[in-house]
Amino acid sequence: MKKHNFYAGPSILSEYTIKNTAEGILNFANTGLSVLEVSHRSKEFQAVIDEATALVKEILGIPEGFSVLWLGGGASLQFCMMPYNFLAKKASFLDTGTWASNAIKEARLFGEVDVVASSKDANYTFIPRGWQVAADSDYFHYTTNNTIYGTEIRKDPEVACPLIADMSSDIFSREIDWSKYIAVYAGAQKNLAPAGVTIAIVRDDALGKVDRPIPTMLDYRTHIKKGSMFNTPPVLPIFSALQTLRYYKELGGLKELERRDLEKAGALYEAIDGSRLFKGTVTNAEDRSIMNVCFVMKPEYAELEKEFVDFCGERGIVGIKGHRSVGGFRASLYNALPLESVKVLIQAMKDFEAKH
Repeated sequence: MKKHNFYAGPSILSEYTIKNTAEGILNFANTGLSVLEVSHRSKEFQAVIDEATALVKEILGIPEGFSVLWLGGGASLQFCMMPYNFLAKKASFLDTGTWASNAIKEARLFGEVDVVASSKDANYTFIPRGWQVAADSDYFHYTTNNTIYGTEIRKDPEVACPLIADMSSDIFSREIDWSKYIAVYAGAQKNLAPAGVTIAIVRDDALGKVDRPIPTMLDYRTHIKKGSMFNTPPVLPIFSALQTLRYYKELGGLKELERRDLEKAGALYEAIDGSRLFKGTVTNAEDRSIMNVCFVMKPEYAELEKEFVDFCGERGIVGIKGHRSVGGFRASLYNALPLESVKVLIQAMKDFEAKH
């Protein structure tokens, strides 16, 4: 039975990425060695990291003056690395979910933190509006997409200070105005590669402006100088990321990826809105994520939730159960998920509704 993978992360990878990664595991670059065992100092792997870096810059339209770094530790390590390197006195944050809240917690270890708004009291079911960011902030940090709660900010905010964004779950789904940013970071395990590598894209001239000493491993300048090779990098996820980036380029880049993402999300939200059984959890349609669609049974049918998950499983639909913070269901529609899988889910929803 064909599987339709809606897991939120680690999540679906394209067939192109899986096939080519598997080949590299068996015989990397015709070396007779696996990419799992080859030296990261070899010319063959240097070519991998060079091409992957160049493709990130090309696909995302990153201008000169920014460095692309391949790091370990996940986005969670970036929660402390960002303020370590960029927070001199004060930073502003928008609290839109669990990961934004975790980033705020870490930043408070390094300086003053101004939380300009939060939707925590409403279980993060909307993106706050009407907030102001102090112009003297070193930066404004926000989380673009909230995987647990199904909200997303798809436009670069207009503020009077530089931006930093955690784009772990929607990077490579829209264009970015790099003139507004000093840094963007993203864990790979949703729209790029298996877990184990994190991309940090940092503006070079914004570094070196804090007075505190920074441990060598946590200083972005270390990794810029060493080309992400200060220590052994996560070789396999970077190799896998290269395959995904090649695939993205073949598809036509960001515009085509965004078109596909909007089509998938639009179809699923239309099915939810037209259902007598299901309803969305995000209160403002403008805040709906195109990456993570969260929905529940209407109150009078709440007892059918487990039955629907089992019903989906019989049709090869996996990863549909919602996060415990929200309940219900979550369909993650990352770039690698085909429209066909969304149509299978929509049909399952219709058939389950007809049954009840």
